[in-house]
Amino acid sequence: MRFCVLLLLLGTAGPLCAADLRSVEIEREEGVYTMHSVVWFDANIDDVYNVFLDWDLSEQFSSVVVEARNTGSDATGDRGFYTRNRACFLFFCKSVERYGLIEHEPLRFIRATTDPETSDFHLSNELWLFEQEGKGTLITYTLEMRPKFWIPPVIGPYVLKRKMKNDGAAALDRIEAIAQAQVAGVE
Repeated sequence: MRFCVLLLLLGTAGPLCAADLRSVEIEREEGVYTMHSVVWFDANIDDVYNVFLDWDLSEQFSSVVVEARNTGSDATGDRGFYTRNRACFLFFCKSVERYGLIEHEPLRFIRATTDPETSDFHLSNELWLFEQEGKGTLITYTLEMRPKFWIPPVIGPYVLKRKMKNDGAAALDRIEAIAQAQVAGVE
């Protein structure tokens, strides 16, 4: 496993120890986009869970995240988060911000709910479900979002799915590498 971690950290590993994007589906209905994906990571559930729970790490694995951070807890103890993403399609680029709260149950789920008053989304809810599968971790991810900005309805789902499959695969490999590095003591 340490060999795999070193290859990933050096950026030379291909499918030798890559995360497995098993499925991704994106739909649009009445302005609400729903994405559902299933990914398997060759890493311990504790380490994968911790990578996803720490918003500060988002910039390290996602090419669209320009800025991300944990923002502390609210009065109920729920953790806060902030992200600023930038994505481009052809000549159209857009930066968007999200502020919200994180609910979680260790090693079971993480739920991120965006505050529409302080974000560029009317709705943006994410849910990650974690389960051990073999020596790795299976994550089922669901996103529901309704942006405050316009996305072309005909090509929106197609573009989002293509970006997830193309750019997302590299991000998934980087998530796996970060999780594996935690085991190897490399950070």
